[in-house]
Amino acid sequence: MGDLLVSVGDGIGHLTLNRPAVLNALTHGMILGIRDALVSWRDDSEVSLVVLDGAGDRGLCAGGDIRGLHTNALAGRNDLSRHFWHDEYELCAIIAEYPKPFVSIMDGITMGGGVGVSAHAGIRIVTERSRVAMPETRIGFSPDVGGTHLLARAPGELGTYLGLNAATMTGADALACGFADYYVPSERLPHLYQALGERADPGSPAEVVLLFDETPPPSELLERREWIDRCYSGDSVATILEQLGAESEVDARAAADELTKLSPLALTVALASMREARQLGNLRDCLTSEYRVSAWLVEQPDLTEGIRARVIDKDNSPRWMPSTLAAVPEGAARAALTHSPPRH
Repeated sequence: MGDLLVSVGDGIGHLTLNRPAVLNALTHGMILGIRDALVSWRDDSEVSLVVLDGAGDRGLCAGGDIRGLHTNALAGRNDLSRHFWHDEYELCAIIAEYPKPFVSIMDGITMGGGVGVSAHAGIRIVTERSRVAMPETRIGFSPDVGGTHLLARAPGELGTYLGLNAATMTGADALACGFADYYVPSERLPHLYQALGERADPGSPAEVVLLFDETPPPSELLERREWIDRCYSGDSVATILEQLGAESEVDARAAADELTKLSPLALTVALASMREARQLGNLRDCLTSEYRVSAWLVEQPDLTEGIRARVIDKDNSPRWMPSTLAAVPEGAARAALTHSPPRH
C-alpha cells in the first residue's frame, strides 16, 4: 500500500494520507498524488464529494516531511525544497477553489502541512482529539501553506500569538479561530462516513455533517484573548516581548519565555508575513508571499539548525544565528517579503 490511498465509492472520492508511522507527514509524491486525484475528479460524474483523512489513530497529518528539507540543504539542493513548496502551495489553492464539496477530517494531530491540506477545504471537521497548530517558528521557519491567510483572519491578535508561539489549538479553539467549521465527536466519525455515502442529495454534504455536529466545549484560547490582544498588537517582536513582560498573567509570562527560545530571525519574518497577510486580498496572494519568504528562509542557517535540533538530533538546543532580536538585520523581513526565488 502506498503513502496515499485513493478510492472512489458511493459518489465519494476518498483520499487517505497513509504514513501513520510518521504521523502521515507529507512527501512531494503525496502532494502530487492528491493534486492529480483532484484534477481527475473535477469533471468525473462518479465523484460528487471529496473526503480527506489520515491513517492510524494519532492524527490527520503532522506536517510536511521536514527531514527531506534538511537533507536537501546539506546536499546543496534547496531547489528541491522550493519545488516541494511550489507544488504544496498550489495544492492548497486547488483545495480552496475546488468546485465540489471537500470534507477534511482534522481528527487528532493536524499541523503545518496538515493544516494546508485540510483547513482550506469547504467543510472542515474537528473532534475532541484535534490538536491543530502552525508550528513553523519552532524550527526557524515561518507559517506557510496559507497559514498566514488563516492566522490573519483569526479574532483580534489570536493569530499573531498562534503563529509566533507555534501554539496548539484544541478543536474548540480551531473553530473559534476560523480553522474549522464543525465539531463531531471522534466516535461518530464512522457513522458520518456512512451517512455521507448514503445521502440522497449529492449536493448537500454539509447538511449531513450538521446532523453530527455538536456544541464544542469552551475555547480556552478565547478565554486568554484579553491579554493576547493587548500584548500581540505590537509592531515588532521586541515590543510584544516587552508588553508580555509587563503582564501579571502567568500565561503571558510563559508566552514570553517561549518566544525567547525561538529563532529571532524567524520570529521577525513571521510577524511581518502575518501582518502583510492582513493587507492581501486572497489566499493565492498569501501563498505567493509565503513562497517568497520560504525561499528566502531556506537560504538562512536557522531552518537547517532548527530541524537538526528538533527533529534529527532532538537535543532541543538550537543555536540560532543571530542569537538575539537586536542582532537581526533591520531589513531582514523586507528582504524575505520581496525575495525573488529562482525559477524551479
